Amino acid sequence: MIERHHYFRLRAESRGQRDQIAAACRDTLPSLPGVRACVVGTPADGDSEAAWDLAVTLRFATLPDLEAYRADPAHRSFVEQILTPHVEVKKIWNFDIG
Repeated sequence: MIERHHYFRLRAESRGQRDQIAAACRDTLPSLPGVRACVVGTPADGDSEAAWDLAVTLRFATLPDLEAYRADPAHRSFVEQILTPHVEVKKIWNFDIG
């Protein structure tokens, strides 16, 4: 099982749209191929908010499932149309959780 952890810092002009962007992630990402689970969060405290605006964790059965998801046209479209215009900084890591 693979977990992919995303952390996003939004552009200053997009921070007021954080809840809408989080909702778009919750509405779209769980239905994409290979996604077993999707959790989307916003900062719960001041220290978190100072660093990041949005956290997204996705779970996949295998690393090849994750790679297929990354190449999927619906995923690419979501990233290009919804995330990229608003994201200033992103950090992404993959973990094998057994």
